[in-house]
Amino acid sequence: MPPEDDGHAIQVHLDRLLETRSMTLAELAARVGVTNVNLSVLKNGRAKAIRFTTLTAICRVLECQPGDLLSYEEEGWGEGGSDAEERSGNE
Repeated sequence: MPPEDDGHAIQVHLDRLLETRSMTLAELAARVGVTNVNLSVLKNGRAKAIRFTTLTAICRVLECQPGDLLSYEEEGWGEGGSDAEERSGNE
């Protein structure tokens, strides 16, 4: 199993939201009340979970909906996914 396959197909679009709002990760972290490290883990798609209170605060600060931040993209994931096979060949 490739290292980037962490058992879910949820994509995080925090970088895009920050860019469109001209906001830094540090500014968002301060306004939400979480650490830069925690938001960085989320931004880089390495988070295993997110608290609804944190999601609520992020959506409030960024003036967005959860669906603007998160999406489900199954393509290339799971059994027989060609993307997963290509990634494992590029290690």
